[in-house]
Amino acid sequence: MANGKKIKIGINGFGRIGRLVARVALQRDDVELVAVNDPFISTDYMTYMFKYDSVHGQWKHHDIKVSDEKTLLFGEKAVRVFGIRNPEEIPWAEAGAEFVVESTGVF
Repeated sequence: MANGKKIKIGINGFGRIGRLVARVALQRDDVELVAVNDPFISTDYMTYMFKYDSVHGQWKHHDIKVSDEKTLLFGEKAVRVFGIRNPEEIPWAEAGAEFVVESTGVF
């Protein structure tokens, strides 16, 4: 961005599209991934699917691991994880998200 400020995003749905958005965001200097919501998968499975995506290939940029059941670490970058079904209840602002990418396929 021209002023050096990063766009802070959240991703609702961490399936194929959500993971692709995360991959792109993590490789850009002007976008910061701050939160992910998916009520159907655990942080352990999120990590596995992100690392070993059968379509997009293996993630080789920096390590991804589970910090705890509510936090993923992409390298040193902590990303909040929610597991909330009702989109109205997801605390995006609390996580710092300015924009949310809807990738559940439900809406």
